[in-house]
Amino acid sequence: MLTSTVSETFIDIHIGFSERFEIHFVEIGIDENHVHFLIQSVSSESPKMLINEVKIITANEIFRLHLEVKRIL
Repeated sequence: MLTSTVSETFIDIHIGFSERFEIHFVEIGIDENHVHFLIQSVSSESPKMLINEVKIITANEIFRLHLEVKRIL
């Protein structure tokens, strides 16, 4: 499901995160059906809240830009 096109979009989304928020993605690992992050942040939010925000925004953007992913899921 995470084709090369979707993976490129995924990385672009997270570059935008780094520019807008105090989040640095040290490493992003993308496989066919899942993703791993290594995130560094000075946010005052809890790690759980930070990850939830990243996941929600990422899912919304992927679904908006790649309708085929939304149809599959």
